[in-house]
Amino acid sequence: MSRRHHHLEGAVKRWKRSLPLCLLVAFTNAASAQPALDPVAILVSRLDLEKYKTTIKALTRFGDRRQGTARNRAAIDWIEEQLKSYGCSNTERLTYQFGAERTHYVAPAKPNDSDAPHFNVGGARARGLSRPTGVNTDPSLQPDAKLRALDTPPALPGERQEVWCTKIGTTHPGEMYIVGAHMDGIGWGEAANDDGSGTALVMELARVFSSPDVQTDRSIRFVLWNNEETGLNGAQAYVDQRKALQGIESPPGSGRYPEPKWLGMIQHDMMLFDHGMPRADGSVSKVQRPEADVNVEFQADSRFAAQSEKLAWALEDANEHYATDYPAAVGRHMTNTDSTPFKDMAPAISVRENERGAQIGNGWDPQWHQPTDLFATYGDKDFLLGLNAAQTTLSATARLAGATLK
Repeated sequence: MSRRHHHLEGAVKRWKRSLPLCLLVAFTNAASAQPALDPVAILVSRLDLEKYKTTIKALTRFGDRRQGTARNRAAIDWIEEQLKSYGCSNTERLTYQFGAERTHYVAPAKPNDSDAPHFNVGGARARGLSRPTGVNTDPSLQPDAKLRALDTPPALPGERQEVWCTKIGTTHPGEMYIVGAHMDGIGWGEAANDDGSGTALVMELARVFSSPDVQTDRSIRFVLWNNEETGLNGAQAYVDQRKALQGIESPPGSGRYPEPKWLGMIQHDMMLFDHGMPRADGSVSKVQRPEADVNVEFQADSRFAAQSEKLAWALEDANEHYATDYPAAVGRHMTNTDSTPFKDMAPAISVRENERGAQIGNGWDPQWHQPTDLFATYGDKDFLLGLNAAQTTLSATARLAGATLK
């Protein structure tokens, strides 16, 4: 220590000795006090881009995970194993029956010979160029022979299952938020974005909330839906089978609630691709647009529109405080996603890369249901957008469910 530093240290010690005891204690406590740690910020920091990418990549090993196939069932088994490995061990499955697939809806193109406004699915007004993407049913368009063979076995009618696990609340276990995504896909690709990106997001949230040092006042259920691509059948089966069970303690006096009351349903469907609207030739930019954001939608004509809008803005506010790179935008035309069966029974919203009706429905994502929906198609910024969606939902859910650290 230098002579100057030694002199200063001695002066401070002499000054402290001259203070009355009460002031000395106050000074010591203030000097040693640490700023309060924000548990939400800590939980958000536990999300990891490489873990998120690794989970998406692992899901693509099962090809498109089309419902009613062996690859779909293998993916469900793998998802359940992963949830258990995170500590979310109370996994459950819902079983239901499903018949033949129906033709998937394709939004009509905006008419070129009329100035009348064109309204897409969900009530969203289409603007700009419209180049809707259909569903690829031609296996020859998949150049990868191994992937083509994996995706070849068709869907067969019969039994279906979907899996979930639950973070049980410590104070209000009979109330819960549902965080969901669909794990099935179509189109002769890997379904990396639709909806590997949403499935991996929900699994990452399950991992973070299942840490032994995390507790929540209210319960959170992490659900991976099946049969979304056939018309939201898996989510509808869940609603049909479990809506009447909400908030019922079973057995009475046990403190257990097999189906806690639904406080809100947050769906995730396609997280990665925000490259802007189609050009005049129908092509879409290969790079992310500078205005890329996380879209949060509620349905304005639902019975729970006001409550759903409040939930949507809760995610927007959490995004402002905790998301690292991309803002969130709130819209009112939620449609064609697994939150739809819930919208007239509970607050329900959808988190996406783009608006479902006005943008995705008009061709903003050329990989949608196509052979090009591959892990290799997406770049670092695309995956980072998905991680920001995870940050948005995790922070909002942590606030809503009352998350704390032991």
